Amino acid sequence: MTMAESMLYKKKLEGKVAIVTGGASGIGEATAHVFAKHGSRMVVIADVQKEVGQQVAKSIGLNHSAYIHCDVTDEEQVKAVVEWTVKNYGQLDIMFSNAGIFSRSDQTVLDLDLSALDHLFAINVRGTAACVKHSARAMVERGVRGTIVCTASIAASRGAFQKTNYFMSKHAVLEPVRSASRQLREHGVRVNCVSPVVVASPMSYSAFGMDAKQLHEAFEPRSSLKGVALKAEHVADAVLFLASDDSGFVNGHDLLVDGGWLDTNTTVWR
Repeated sequence: MTMAESMLYKKKLEGKVAIVTGGASGIGEATAHVFAKHGSRMVVIADVQKEVGQQVAKSIGLNHSAYIHCDVTDEEQVKAVVEWTVKNYGQLDIMFSNAGIFSRSDQTVLDLDLSALDHLFAINVRGTAACVKHSARAMVERGVRGTIVCTASIAASRGAFQKTNYFMSKHAVLEPVRSASRQLREHGVRVNCVSPVVVASPMSYSAFGMDAKQLHEAFEPRSSLKGVALKAEHVADAVLFLASDDSGFVNGHDLLVDGGWLDTNTTVWR
């Protein structure tokens, strides 16, 4: 980058402290790197994948990133990560509540496995609620006009022919975003979410039994944005927008990152 280019390049998160749950891979990993690139003085990688999470932190640089084990199904672990971050870095400016899982079955309401439903809700819904709760408390208590971004899905905008438990969980992610955005606005804390279509990542490869090429071939034809495959970096850039002052008057918004998928499909997948 030339001097002229560096003068034009604006670091959008200069000096900010951020937590990224599910930050060891996929969207979370890509977002952690984008946050660091844009000047975050510390990005905390909160994930259950210890070795992978530590490697992500090292790749960013341990002077700007740290890994902490966090299972978001355990509220005390979420609380501990927030408290550790504030204790060590003075405050929390950004929470990216991204940890989540896919459904591993194609169940319909006729064969709905409530145990599997409970497991999905524990991570996707209760985990999100815990992240919003404890990050919001830290921000409000210290008078920080922070930002909270959650990962939802285009599954939250349509009904399902299958994977019913997953669709239910992602619909439920939208509620804490909508309510918290109303309740926290008097404190200057903004709450939004991103809703991507299926992203090529280790989690989606496992859930759909496909590699990157197969996943692209299966989903790209349904997008109205031809010739472009959704990458984790596309979602990370959307999260950056919602986390930065570029979206300073955006609150309670569900930002679709779907290449026009919902404009051209009556369902998410079938």
